Amino acid sequence: MSIIQAFDLTKTYGSGEATVTALDKVSLTVNVGEFVAIMGPSGCGKSTLLHLLGGLDKASSGSVIIDGHNLNDLSDDRLTELRRRKIGFVFQFFNLIPVLTAVENAALPVTLDGVKLDEARQRAANWLTRFGLGDRLTHRPDQLSGGQQQRVAVARALVAKPALVLADEPTEIAGLLRDVAKEYGRTVVMVTHDPRIAAYADRLVFLKDGKVVDETLLERKNGQNAEVVAGIMKEIGD
Repeated sequence: MSIIQAFDLTKTYGSGEATVTALDKVSLTVNVGEFVAIMGPSGCGKSTLLHLLGGLDKASSGSVIIDGHNLNDLSDDRLTELRRRKIGFVFQFFNLIPVLTAVENAALPVTLDGVKLDEARQRAANWLTRFGLGDRLTHRPDQLSGGQQQRVAVARALVAKPALVLADEPTEIAGLLRDVAKEYGRTVVMVTHDPRIAAYADRLVFLKDGKVVDETLLERKNGQNAEVVAGIMKEIGD
């Protein structure tokens, strides 16, 4: 059963001779519970694709269907609601609020969605504790290491119980994202240029010049596929 269906996604910027094509008729299907890594060189369109899948940007043409909802058919309000309830985001630079504690940051999505404060913080504390931050609940971002901040970002992404998690260039938490997919039943799609990170995924999708040029299934070796991934990247000219 698929949770993501993307058809002929094209994204262009500018016009006339200054037109730049970031994505060129990309199609992609992701199944429930799958962990997919989107790879490719800088500027290949992988972050653009992630933003389109998450409804953070609109395609110039083509369509994205998330859990049966065609993003092209949704109003801005409905799209916002879908993102808040169905999709968790782990951004490259975490986007934690400096003045809030770890538990307050992690609770923020459901707090904004109207969940009572005590319940929201309890949900957040549960995820943070699962991720080894039970003794860091009241620490602000500047009191946490980079890896700990990423774990707070993952907890924030999961607090609303989304079906889908989208991660942009995770660095220290690939194993954690794999656990999110396998132990907690979430679908995870991440973009990365690092073979060591991509090696944790079930499937690799390679982009080059805005097009899908290769797809590869990986054996489940808990991240021990880095050499395989690096070899494929070399073959496609990364």
